Amino acid sequence: MALSALRLGNAWARIAGLMDEAAETFVRTSFSSVVRDNWDMAVGLMDSEGRQFAQSSRSVPSFVGTMPRTLAAMLARIPRARLQPGDVLISNDGYLGTGHLNDITMVKPVFAGGRITAWIGSIFHATDIGGAPSVEARDAWEEGLTIPVARILKGGVENEDVIAFLEANCRMPGEVLGDIRAQFAMYDQAEPRLLRILAEEGISSVDELAAEIFGRSERAMRDAIAAVPDGEVTDEVTADGFEHPVTIKLRLAIKGDALTLDFTGTGAQIPRPVNSPLNFTRAYSNYAVKCAFDPLTPNNDGSFRPIHLIAPEGSIVNPRHPAPVWGRHLTGHYLPMLVLAALAKMIPDRVVAECGSPLWNVYFTGEQPDGRRYVRMFFMNGGHGAASSHDGASCLSFPSNVATQPVEQFENAVPMLVTEKSLIPGSGGDGRMRGGLGQRLGFRVIGERPVTATYRHERVQHPPRGLLGGEAGRAGRDLLNGQQVAAKARIVLQPGDTLTFETPGGGGFGPPGERSAEARAQDSAEGYVA
Repeated sequence: MALSALRLGNAWARIAGLMDEAAETFVRTSFSSVVRDNWDMAVGLMDSEGRQFAQSSRSVPSFVGTMPRTLAAMLARIPRARLQPGDVLISNDGYLGTGHLNDITMVKPVFAGGRITAWIGSIFHATDIGGAPSVEARDAWEEGLTIPVARILKGGVENEDVIAFLEANCRMPGEVLGDIRAQFAMYDQAEPRLLRILAEEGISSVDELAAEIFGRSERAMRDAIAAVPDGEVTDEVTADGFEHPVTIKLRLAIKGDALTLDFTGTGAQIPRPVNSPLNFTRAYSNYAVKCAFDPLTPNNDGSFRPIHLIAPEGSIVNPRHPAPVWGRHLTGHYLPMLVLAALAKMIPDRVVAECGSPLWNVYFTGEQPDGRRYVRMFFMNGGHGAASSHDGASCLSFPSNVATQPVEQFENAVPMLVTEKSLIPGSGGDGRMRGGLGQRLGFRVIGERPVTATYRHERVQHPPRGLLGGEAGRAGRDLLNGQQVAAKARIVLQPGDTLTFETPGGGGFGPPGERSAEARAQDSAEGYVA
């Protein structure tokens, strides 16, 4: 019997609320700043077949998009018939999961009546996973510890062998295992509440509810695509790369109520850690389509059924193992902006110009005065691209939605001082609508011991493009004691050294000559222009 609109709405609201509650439990019990402050994590619910159904509202888009495919790979290794209540599966394999080893995926089967009725999944970024994360990595084995598909909980009891491998390979095992155990706490909370919601709403299983949601989401996406005339557009973007730039090409085609994304012609994979595995490529490509065509309908498996993706094997957007992938976002974060740039030729009122992404970040490693080792990561965002109706926001994370760690908390954790955190006037691309500003961040070593900084940044050679006559944003820069240095490097900072990052500005939208005099006066009054 089909669910009434009232029952469906009540049940969906409660399930969505449960996912947010579960995420809060994970964050509040976590040990690392990357989960607690940055929210570099996801919590999701899948139906009995492992299809994406619901997720917490602050889940990272790539994690949400990869989780179902990771579960499928897990079940190919450990079939569902071998699972029992209390089991939890784990893996961080970059080619099966989110694209690199630092993201650990775990999934717990939810049993009801002796069978699996749903799966609760979670993913988090582990700042350290062993190895020597480096821009010089030439294969996947150099990048850290790979956790093959395994059971980290067996019948609710920790698998001592998996725990021992993690403890032996991580520089901060207490932090990594603390975050893993925080997820155990989240599962213990979410599982009984999920079953209680189903019982109270009179719904026999997650599948009954999921079928309705999937169907409605698929229809909404197909209707949105069908409302745009059939056609085909192409675009390409140039990434900075390493010794040579990398070109990513896209052919986007709409036919009826379906859409094809074809990356044929994109550059080949390279022996540097910027290759984007297919899971990551698919997640961020689908995400852009969802943003442009149907942003308000619940995000789930049904939303993506009308999208067909072609990514040639051996390309930088679908590399073959063991190509290094640690910085896969340096390619994958270009994809949503490439999709939106192509769609600008079809639906210009629903897209934004290019943003100051791929996301910028830096890893600092060293020793505390008492000899304890630390590994800390700091995220930085560039300017957001402008849209047809508004200026771009400054320093807004896109396409990832990670938050920014408070400066004071960072300074309390490491012997470093943040000397500056300011907007860069004039860094947003000019246009009828102005791109958002980039920012300048300075980090000074105030301890008595050296600090190793590892960073890999894009948009230094090729700044974010404007759209439909809008100008490009300002390119980014990396400076050591005021002198520009390579944008992808691992360097040792001495006491007193200052490392400064200037993130890119967002692209403008529309011809600059169409910007109103009032808007320009406000730009000047508020310091948005130099």
